[in-house]
Amino acid sequence: MTLHPPAVTITSLNELVPGQVATILRVRGPAAARRRMLEMGFVRGETITMERCAPLGDPVEYFIKGYYLSLRRHDAANVDVEVVSQP
Repeated sequence: MTLHPPAVTITSLNELVPGQVATILRVRGPAAARRRMLEMGFVRGETITMERCAPLGDPVEYFIKGYYLSLRRHDAANVDVEVVSQP
């Protein structure tokens, strides 16, 4: 009997639902936007939690590096993450 490692779920940050925890894999996008995201703490290996979203779905609040941050889904789509836990 062979054991297979659990499947890794890789998605973009804007696809997370409230309570999901993920690890940041990569930040994509234009250089200026990418640099700004990196300065805010969106670095590879960092853990991020999707907290809640506004009533109309945008912006979305995340918890990263000990603080809460709101991002538009458009910007969050440029961050690739690996889902760590489900809500």
